[in-house]
Amino acid sequence: MNTKINTGLLAFGMSGKVFHAPFINAHPGFSLRGITERNRKLATADYPSVISYNSIDELIADDEIDLVIVNTPNFTHFEYAKQALKAGKHILVEKPFTATSAQAKELFTLANSMGKKALVYQNRRYDSGFNAVKKVIDSGQLGRLIEVHFRYDRYRNEISPKFFKEEPYEASGLLYDLGPHLLDQAISLFGKPQKFHKTLGKHRANTQVDDYFMIQLGYPNDLNVFLTASMLVAEIKDAFVVNGMLGSFSKNHADVQEAQLLKGMKPTEVSYGIENLSDAGQLSLVTENGGRKKSVIPSEKGDYMGIIEAVYQNIVNGVAYPITEEDILAQLAILEN
Repeated sequence: MNTKINTGLLAFGMSGKVFHAPFINAHPGFSLRGITERNRKLATADYPSVISYNSIDELIADDEIDLVIVNTPNFTHFEYAKQALKAGKHILVEKPFTATSAQAKELFTLANSMGKKALVYQNRRYDSGFNAVKKVIDSGQLGRLIEVHFRYDRYRNEISPKFFKEEPYEASGLLYDLGPHLLDQAISLFGKPQKFHKTLGKHRANTQVDDYFMIQLGYPNDLNVFLTASMLVAEIKDAFVVNGMLGSFSKNHADVQEAQLLKGMKPTEVSYGIENLSDAGQLSLVTENGGRKKSVIPSEKGDYMGIIEAVYQNIVNGVAYPITEEDILAQLAILEN
């Protein structure tokens, strides 16, 4: 491999334009070598030196590419990831890694046999709000945790024109769209649950896939973690609520990174990833006399560059990747059952 990780991006839709290309381009350890663009050729406007491939096969066949980012529709992840590994590439696969744990195990085994890395892109570990929640939990101020709620809500009553999201393909529906984000956040904090219960719903007219889910995760000491997502929430409230024996913490979902990137902000700009102060979390602690001590907890800076740096350190220096194979297999076991 060269001093830089030559990287190929399998698609240049929203995820390619917003979540991948700007960070690969900005990180000094990567070189954005190629992007697949089957129809419109747009990438060179922002990245003049990039090679625009007409097909995924052409990109994967490029011997100069070290890392392939699989950011295609969910149902294609397994086959394209497998193809890239067999071609001798490292892979970074968007969530969900695969549709089933059996597919994931096959990819992990193949990667190990090829001496390559099979990594999963779970960028929501690097959201500002989640970082604030993690900091409060790690501080121990809430005491023994009793109940945790993570939500990811929106209001989209219409059926999306993206067929792979709305038709019953493998790994379609809201559960496989937002479930990996919420599950990864929970598993990163609390580990693999002892038990789980899952409820799905279909509410939009003519929907073929789930547009609501609730997953209850059970942990030791009677800790219950509830993960919920809905496409039909008209007034979106707190995304994070944590209740412990000594207090509570709540926080809305106000991470600004996606909105900033959509407006063209570069991840290297000073104001990138910094939330509005008005979106700070609220901490309420029980005092010795039974009262409440309330305080505002500003969010940590959000920065998806953190996951790109983790990819670099894992491939180049062998540093352990934060999203482990065990994390992904635990996540998929819940999604698929």
